[in-house]
Amino acid sequence: MKNINKKFNINYNKPPLIIAEISGNHAGNKKRFLDLIKRAFICGADLVKIQTYEPVDITLNMKSKKFRITSGTWKNKYLWDLYREACTPFKWHSDAFKIAKKFKKKIFSSPFSLRAVDLLEKLKCPIYKIASFEITDFKLINYIASKKKKIIISTGMSTISEIKNALKIINKYHNNVVILHCVSDYPTKIRNSNLEKILYLKKIFSKNEIGLSDHTNGISTSLIASNFGISYIEKHFNLDNLKTTDSSFSINPEQLEELSESFKYMFGKYKEKNSIRKKNFFLRRSIFSTKDIKKNEKITTENINTLRPKIGICASQYFKVIGKKTKRNIKANEPIFANYLL
Repeated sequence: MKNINKKFNINYNKPPLIIAEISGNHAGNKKRFLDLIKRAFICGADLVKIQTYEPVDITLNMKSKKFRITSGTWKNKYLWDLYREACTPFKWHSDAFKIAKKFKKKIFSSPFSLRAVDLLEKLKCPIYKIASFEITDFKLINYIASKKKKIIISTGMSTISEIKNALKIINKYHNNVVILHCVSDYPTKIRNSNLEKILYLKKIFSKNEIGLSDHTNGISTSLIASNFGISYIEKHFNLDNLKTTDSSFSINPEQLEELSESFKYMFGKYKEKNSIRKKNFFLRRSIFSTKDIKKNEKITTENINTLRPKIGICASQYFKVIGKKTKRNIKANEPIFANYLL
């Protein structure tokens, strides 16, 4: 097991950092946008991510078939309309970074244009994310890398060669790159999550941190993936059941809090609560008499047994008790205590 852990750089003592992705869940409302950031931090997100673009940075305002999405969550939407609905206005960004500063946590972004990078540089963005769809945009990747900040790359739809080509550009400037396994299906069915790819990425890119951009519903996939020794887990985050561009593959505050708390227990930050231990402790076994035992009679395998609940001598002392004599008469089916024995 140790060799496997070393081979795939698996660390079971360190939980992955949780990235709460806001994306289009603000539904065009600034107050909701800022509330999402606050609530994400309150519920346990280690980092918050937003997206920095306007429709003009991504596509053309065309209403032809070539610009219309033909399947999935956004079926029949034109690209321009989708990005206009989901985009985060540039003028909101400053307040978002101020909130992160108040919480003493980090907020960062996926820029989709050079001017978006320039805006984020003015705000001292600490990390940049390259979205899966942008992994072949070498002009953008080069510009982001030139800022010499940590970069997180999502790899949905990407071949190993495409990932290596992106890294080659970034590595001209620095090597601080996190690679996220990602399935670009929104939402992703759990059976299509292909978590084994994480181990493959860890093997091929052994010098890089590996993480997961999880678009499945709920938190079960993230909990499973955390056992693969990943550094980051990204989940889209929504406040409530309001239907937005990203709501169908987002978790709510209760789920984010559960994910955060689960990691703390799974990776040993919290010890088992005494109340839980005490509540079920009595279900352990202890030593009982199976028949009447007279004073000075020897304890044998014929007159005791280990049974629930835990009242008398712990069942672990069974072999030490055998052969000892009693100080008193013991009735059948009575728990045996240490002071009953010589």
